[in-house]
Amino acid sequence: MTLTINQFNNYFSYTSQIEVDDISEIASFGFKTIINNRPDFEGGAEQPKSEALEAIALSHGITYVHIPVIPNNIQPHQLDKFREAYAKAPKPILGFCKTGNRASTMCKLALENHD
Repeated sequence: MTLTINQFNNYFSYTSQIEVDDISEIASFGFKTIINNRPDFEGGAEQPKSEALEAIALSHGITYVHIPVIPNNIQPHQLDKFREAYAKAPKPILGFCKTGNRASTMCKLALENHD
């Protein structure tokens, strides 16, 4: 599958749900970190588990961060975790969730008044 990747800024891009097989393509694009904002099992059994994605990401030298967020329910502690990951993680970063909306919203909210 070819991913549709949207650039938020020079350091962060976002996309919809990724699959284990997408990680080699993500690595080839030069991403150094993946942030997953999707809770495990949100999409049912066909959704890849975070630990499976993390194992493949790490095998490609990509840092992996899981900050699960319930749709339309972003919490302050989740934004704090995102800010910390954004500040410390190797860049560029690719965030994802089911559609990409949560991932882009997390970045937008986390960086507002914190630049």
